[in-house]
Amino acid sequence: MPPLLLHHQVSPFLRQSGSEIWVQLWISVDSEQPKIWLRLEPDNEEELVPMMPGAPRGRFCVFEAPLIIDTTTEPTVYAFKVLYADRQWWLDAAGISPRMPPRERFFRLPHCSATPDWVPDQIFYQIFPERFCNGDPSLGPHNGAYRMRGEGPIRAKAWGEPIDPQRCNSEFYGGDLVGVRQRLDYLADLGITALYLNPVFTSPSVHKYDIEDFEHVDPFLGGDQALVELRTATLERGMRLVLDAVFNHCSDTHPWFNRWNTHPEPGAYASRNAPFRDAFIFHNADDPDSYHCWQGAKTLPVLDFANPKVQDYFYAGHDAIVRRWLRPPYAIDGWRLDVIHMLGEGTGAANNDVHVRALRRAAREENPHAYILGEHFFEATRWLQGDQEDGAMNYYGFSHPVRAFLAGQDVNYHAVSIDAAELDQWLTDARSRIPYAHQLCQLNLLGSHDTTRFLTLLGEDRSLMRIALLLLFTYPGVPCIYYGDEIGMTGEHDPHNRACFDWNEAHWDQGLRTFVRTLAQVRRDHAALCRGAYQTLLAQGDLFGFARFDVSVDTQPAAGLNHPEQLIVILNRSTQPAMDIQLALAPLPDSATPYFKDLLTGAEHKAEAGFLRLHLNAKECLLLQRS
Repeated sequence: MPPLLLHHQVSPFLRQSGSEIWVQLWISVDSEQPKIWLRLEPDNEEELVPMMPGAPRGRFCVFEAPLIIDTTTEPTVYAFKVLYADRQWWLDAAGISPRMPPRERFFRLPHCSATPDWVPDQIFYQIFPERFCNGDPSLGPHNGAYRMRGEGPIRAKAWGEPIDPQRCNSEFYGGDLVGVRQRLDYLADLGITALYLNPVFTSPSVHKYDIEDFEHVDPFLGGDQALVELRTATLERGMRLVLDAVFNHCSDTHPWFNRWNTHPEPGAYASRNAPFRDAFIFHNADDPDSYHCWQGAKTLPVLDFANPKVQDYFYAGHDAIVRRWLRPPYAIDGWRLDVIHMLGEGTGAANNDVHVRALRRAAREENPHAYILGEHFFEATRWLQGDQEDGAMNYYGFSHPVRAFLAGQDVNYHAVSIDAAELDQWLTDARSRIPYAHQLCQLNLLGSHDTTRFLTLLGEDRSLMRIALLLLFTYPGVPCIYYGDEIGMTGEHDPHNRACFDWNEAHWDQGLRTFVRTLAQVRRDHAALCRGAYQTLLAQGDLFGFARFDVSVDTQPAAGLNHPEQLIVILNRSTQPAMDIQLALAPLPDSATPYFKDLLTGAEHKAEAGFLRLHLNAKECLLLQRS
């Protein structure tokens, strides 16, 4: 039976003392006192730093040691070795082991740059601008205003009309940035503090991932002035604003490429002598249609970042795109980098890390607190080690495992079956491989413009949706609501997941919206949900439970007792009730109170002998605060 070992990458387990960082390990009191070392790898060689005993914390003995920062490698990695007379135990970011763990499981601490301090406290809301709200009907395109390659003349449709899957990229409903601004009070009432907008720059399509002009907001969305006014309005409400950066490719209508001769000067498609011919890759110089494009989509020629002119335009130049929108009067708070893992040199993603670092550096030169968010549909570990991205759209480390556990589908909508133990292992694998500061900046999401709406995946099961939302707002990372999920919008994959927001309140699921508002308020009220440590407490069958806690927060300082902020999430996905659950509280720091209150129902519970005994109904979830 291993000892109880606690280390989390939050205060007081990590603390700054002058120029030094001190690391704490808490170990349960035992009759046999072990020897304890902090295991490091400066110069890629092992160094065991003895840990000295400090002041005890209730049931725990505390050991401390200074962390030796490895300035040659990002991040610094470390683990703990606990030696008894006849055995040893190791603690790493993934848990306790009887042997030395592989390096990939070590705790990771970046030292080159810090994540933006404002990000963990946010509640994001993703908006697909063309489908959120029509604030100014005079802005929208009229029927036949231009032809959309492959789909013919564009079509203007009435708000809420069904989408034609055969013309999904050329049907416009008139959503604009004016409408987003007009609905900010609705979003503030919901509890939203930050917006992430899908692309807003001039583009021929509805989705606008085929950008024709990176230097201007699409006039059909209101143009540059509409973004200025939206930025002003968000600042007045204390809201953050993040825009979508599509730098891997551009539109085939972009002046550099000019496939359809819609601009006066010949582009790379028509002329070998075009100024930006070498910004693109042609597999056969004599065949203009042989250009390299994103996943075979001929409307999206890929940009070659080996070209210095491409680098200058997007990040290296004084007025580079990544810089200009971070400056007043737009002064956005960060960038979501579309398919950023694909950006690079040539037909692959050569030197991807070089260019991502450069993009980050340029953004931080304009705004030291800019949020750099990467889009990765799969594992993003290598981009989240401290020198590239602050966080990723957390598909792999949150959305996919939660979908598998609750909806029984994988990322490809294939059947999958995992229990709570496998869910916990998946979450742990993803969480343990990145610094915790980056985990707190991960953008957790249930769905997006690229996925079937989560309520649809669940067969419109509202009870399971409540469980999913509770996980979204309480698991480490930043919650992001996809527009309309809070009112019960449904929809299969693109284009049906991009339908118009229904502003008729009679059609809303008011219970679901109230639940989201409640969760948003709870998150704002409890720092432990934004910045606190994480500890799994139960993962068995259909039952999953974990704690978020902040030892540095004393919820009742006037009482003169120790009341660290602790919240417990427990859920039952089964169609059957779970009787007599015994939730062990031993892995949590001591608290002077045995009482818990359910923040969702007001029900009270009392721990006895280190256990919390609970009963959960079918598909029920609880959010308990130690109080």
